[in-house]
Amino acid sequence: MLDRVLLTNDDGIDAPGLKVLEEIAAQIAREVWVVAPEHDQSGQSHAVSLHHALRITDRGDRRFGVTGTPGDCAAMGLCHLMKDNLPNLVLSGVNRGLNLGLETVFSGTVGGAMTAMMLGVPALALSQAFVDRNNVPWDCSRTLGAGVVRRLLDLGWGKDAVLNINFPPTAPADAGEITLARQGVGMVAGMNVDTRTDPRGMTYHWLNFRRGDRPQGPESDYTALKAGRIVVTPLRYDRTDEEAYAALAERLPRL
Repeated sequence: MLDRVLLTNDDGIDAPGLKVLEEIAAQIAREVWVVAPEHDQSGQSHAVSLHHALRITDRGDRRFGVTGTPGDCAAMGLCHLMKDNLPNLVLSGVNRGLNLGLETVFSGTVGGAMTAMMLGVPALALSQAFVDRNNVPWDCSRTLGAGVVRRLLDLGWGKDAVLNINFPPTAPADAGEITLARQGVGMVAGMNVDTRTDPRGMTYHWLNFRRGDRPQGPESDYTALKAGRIVVTPLRYDRTDEEAYAALAERLPRL
């Protein structure tokens, strides 16, 4: 058992996935802290609030709501609320919906975990895929989550990586084995701008992703999830493209 863990998410402190994560955490740690956004912060990536104040609401024993992003919550937890007694692990999620491929760049679930890793605490991001948004199969991550986390803790991983975990949209008994995968392209094929007019005649806009099946490449996270596996992908901040770097190195000076 770990001494203590810190939980955050991007769906908000009242989200059902956070309740699932609390159940998972209770099985692996003696002390569970929650520092999560007061409102849905999906799509906020690694954002932190540098230009406005943050407020903390006491939501119960070791449970706090923050008027900010998942990155803000990780920072407030580790640099303020728990600074004198840091957690052994940070868990971010369980996200309502998958976080694979290009979408990990935008994901607040991944962003919260990455901020914790940057601040020196090992972190995992957990997401539950679904087919029907109104019937998310939470039992998959709820039943299997603690075992997956324990297995990964036993194996260990580099301090400069976050492990991104996606549970398939199946019953627990039908979920495949834990499978290591690379970040693939994912399903994002572009973005749409939906323009509308409000009751006062003013124009406003909604952004949303356009998705579709795309070639994923070898060992991709999306391919593994589609096969019903529990998918684990190590993610890091370094986004240097080695192929482009090598090509440019032939024409540009280097240190």
